[in-house]
Amino acid sequence: MKVLIVNNMAPFVWGGAEELAANLQRNLIINGHDAEIMRIPFQWEPAARIPSQMLMVRAFELWNVDHVIALKFPAFYIRHPKKTLWLLHQYRQAYDLFDAGQTNLPPGSAGEELKALITNADNQAFAESRRIFTNSEVTQQRLKKYNGFDADVLLPPINNPELFSNKDSRGYVFAGGRVNGMKRQHLLIEAMRHASPKAKLVVAGPPDTPEDAQKLERMVSEYGLGDRVKLDLRFLPRETYAEYLNHAAAVAYLPFDEDSLGYVAMEAATAHKALLTTTDSGGILGLVKDGRTGWVTEPVPAALAGAIDEVVAKPSVTQRYGEGAHDIWTSFGITWPATVEALLQ
Repeated sequence: MKVLIVNNMAPFVWGGAEELAANLQRNLIINGHDAEIMRIPFQWEPAARIPSQMLMVRAFELWNVDHVIALKFPAFYIRHPKKTLWLLHQYRQAYDLFDAGQTNLPPGSAGEELKALITNADNQAFAESRRIFTNSEVTQQRLKKYNGFDADVLLPPINNPELFSNKDSRGYVFAGGRVNGMKRQHLLIEAMRHASPKAKLVVAGPPDTPEDAQKLERMVSEYGLGDRVKLDLRFLPRETYAEYLNHAAAVAYLPFDEDSLGYVAMEAATAHKALLTTTDSGGILGLVKDGRTGWVTEPVPAALAGAIDEVVAKPSVTQRYGEGAHDIWTSFGITWPATVEALLQ
C-alpha cells in the first residue's frame, strides 16, 4: 500500500510531531508499505494569513496514493477518499486557548470570524475522515467539547527505546525537548533560586527562537545560577539527549496544557526516571501520578523547588518513583506494529 503521511512544517523547527511522522514512516516501511511524508509549510503569524494557508491545503489534489494519514492543522484539510486522522492537535488558539485569552487571533469581530472559519473548516475535514484517532485523552476531550466528534485514543509509541536505560544518577534534574514559553523551562530556573544549593538542573534542547534562548541565559546569569544550571540550547544528537536523560536523577517536563503524554516523559519512564510536572500540564498527567511516579506541583517556583529538593534529599524515593513510572508506561502496551495496524484499518 502507498501511504502518505501529511504534516505541517516550520523551517528549522523540529519537535515531537516531526519525530512521530518520521518514525511512523519508518515503521510503515518496516511493515511492508511504501510511505512518504508530505510536509506542508504553515506560518501562524500573522493570524490574518491563516485562511489563505487553509485554502492552499484544501486545494491540493493527490494521486498515486492509497491511504492518507494526516496529523495536524491545517494538514488534515487535505482531501482524499481514504483519509485517517491521527490528531496531534488542532489550532488551539481558536479553541481552548481562545477561551483562556491566550490566542493570537485578533480581538473583536475579526477574531470571532476567524475562529468560526477555522471551526467550520475543521468540522468539514473531520466529517470526511474515515476514522479519527487522537494522541491523548486531552485531545480527545477537546475534540468532543468543541467540535462534537468522537475519536479513539492512540498513544504514540516511543522512538528508539533501546537508547533509554537507567544509568547511574549524577544527581541533576533534566529538562529536555524544545525550548519556548509554552514548555516553561523558565519556571524551573526560577525554582532553582529557591531550591537547595545542592540541587542541579540541566536544560537541553533547541530553542524555537533566539529570544527563547536569551531569556533563559539572562535568567541564569542574573540569578547567579551558573554553577548549578547547565544550558545546552541546541538541536541535540539523539545519543547526546539520551545520555543527559539516562544519567538524570529525575526528569522535569512542565508544558502548559500539553496535548499528549510528551516524548520527554515517555522516554524518562522507559529509563526508569522519576517525573516532575505541574497541575496544569495536561496530557502528561496520564503518566505522572503524585507520590507514585513523581511529583505534581502547582506551577509556581516555590512548589517546584520543594519537589527538586526532594529529588536531592530522598534518592531512594526518587528511584522508587522512577520504577513506578516505568511500570505505568509498560502497562500501556504500546507498540509500533499495533499502531500501524490501527491507522490502516
